[in-house]
Amino acid sequence: MQLAFVIPAYNEENLIKLCLESVIREIEQSGIQAEIIVVDNASTDKTGEIASSYPNVRVLTENKKGPTFARQTGFDATEAELVAVIDADTILPEGWINKVLSIYDKKPELVGVSGPYIYYDLSFWNRLLVRCFYFLSFLVYLLVRFVFKAGSMVQGGNLVMRREAWIAAGGYDTSIEFYGDDTDVAVRLSKIGPVKWTFSLPMLTSGRRLGGEGVFKTAGTYTLNYFWVILWGRPVTKKYNDIRPE
Repeated sequence: MQLAFVIPAYNEENLIKLCLESVIREIEQSGIQAEIIVVDNASTDKTGEIASSYPNVRVLTENKKGPTFARQTGFDATEAELVAVIDADTILPEGWINKVLSIYDKKPELVGVSGPYIYYDLSFWNRLLVRCFYFLSFLVYLLVRFVFKAGSMVQGGNLVMRREAWIAAGGYDTSIEFYGDDTDVAVRLSKIGPVKWTFSLPMLTSGRRLGGEGVFKTAGTYTLNYFWVILWGRPVTKKYNDIRPE
């Protein structure tokens, strides 16, 4: 198997259908062999039932709640060369798989590639603020990766890794509950090989967290934990709120 999708899902009955249908559509359009693994992460709604209704989707259960537990369970269940880790509230844009394969074909030395989110349900001004934040983050990424050689930058729900590289890096640190997980992945994976961030690989996703907690607060929390993990190896923020659509 060339590619596997690992999709952790906690109480995502309202959005997981859009996610899975976009993945299935992309697999069919790309013509490659790929598997879809949904990890039902202690959901109390119909998430698992909805995911199981798709014949080409394998549903696993992970009762230890948290993205790192769910992602590791899904990762352990596949032997695919490339593992795409996405979230249950994301939607793959047209051509996403072909873009991933093209990036790896052009640079086979890469062990990871990631791109930004496009928050389709935020207001225009909030989307503009997010764009500004991504621009500043990209400048930081260039410094961290190419100047200080201290890691890279990834979006945890828009990431494709070489399976053997992530095994060599040690897999997910399940002691990290939420914030800092993506930076931890970027830092440890970059010790195995180059990890690329590119605006050419966007992913549609819900902006419910930014809408619920505020763009500035959310961006500030992510930024703080990014530098905390880069400098000291651990996130500073330990708790997070579960935000789901009504």
